[in-house]
Amino acid sequence: MRSMLSRTAAVVVALSMAATFSACTKKNSTAESGGSGSAAGGTIKVAFVPKLQGIPYFEAMNAGGKEAASKLSGVEWLYQGPTSADAAAQSDIVNSYIQQKVNALFIAPNDPDSMAPLIKQGVDAGIKVGTSDTDAPNSARELMVLMASAEGIGQADTDALMKAMGGKGKFAIVSCGETAAQLNQWIAEIKKYSQSKYPDAKLVDTVYAGEDVAKATQMGTDLMNAHPDLKGFIGVCSTAGPGVAQAVQNAGKIGKVLTVGMGTPNDMKKYLDNGAASAGVLWDAKALGCLTAWAGQQLAQNKQLQATQSVSECGLDGVTYDSSTKILLMGKPLTFNKETAGNYNF
Repeated sequence: MRSMLSRTAAVVVALSMAATFSACTKKNSTAESGGSGSAAGGTIKVAFVPKLQGIPYFEAMNAGGKEAASKLSGVEWLYQGPTSADAAAQSDIVNSYIQQKVNALFIAPNDPDSMAPLIKQGVDAGIKVGTSDTDAPNSARELMVLMASAEGIGQADTDALMKAMGGKGKFAIVSCGETAAQLNQWIAEIKKYSQSKYPDAKLVDTVYAGEDVAKATQMGTDLMNAHPDLKGFIGVCSTAGPGVAQAVQNAGKIGKVLTVGMGTPNDMKKYLDNGAASAGVLWDAKALGCLTAWAGQQLAQNKQLQATQSVSECGLDGVTYDSSTKILLMGKPLTFNKETAGNYNF
């Protein structure tokens, strides 16, 4: 009897040891394969924090990100931004995504310098952090998803306005955030290009309205009052474009003061139709959101970006990557007018 009990106890101990060994093996295997990210075959969470939530431009980017997530295997798109163009509020949202440990995090910074420490914090936490639409060049960001080159945008804006103005006269620029690096690069290109190609044109002022259409309208009105011979405006962001066109309409100066704006085609169409705007310069914001989601997947999976690639999920061909600047460039800017604005649904 004692012998049988001894044999039974030995079997139980052996089975228990085998179960423990099996559990440890599974646990170690899971740890080595990674967490919820791409290595484990789980969902890749790609988050995007815009400058401002609720305006058509960034909502178009959000629509593109959602569409990409439906096409890309295992990608979840997350989107949240501040309700006003406030750097501190944006930082709170970025910090929240870092605490959630998303796999990839893209930001369009309202203030690139104040965002830099948070970008480093995210990178140090093992998150793939990049910028999209607006850069933070002096940060630890691992990728910048750029819609078009600053040179291309600055020249397209200038050429479109000068075509309407006949290449001469006084003009002004209304921009959004004063610290937005990308916008300031475009403005620098407009200044340089207009001086070299259109010597009979003169830039009289550059003002900043934040991401606020009403404020852009008021600033446009103030500029026309300060410069009665003002002949044109460039609205260098998606809220300034419709804002300056509205100012011209309010002042009854359609045809006398010309405007070119970077609003979405849907926002600019009524001003193009009534002549308050001569042209719009932008890009496909929806495709930019899609490319951002795709880039997040590539980073999370540690895939090497090529010098040139096609991104079929976004309908993009010839997307370039510069490894020295870590910039993924979507393409050239799009100039649309009264006849072509209806071709784009964003």
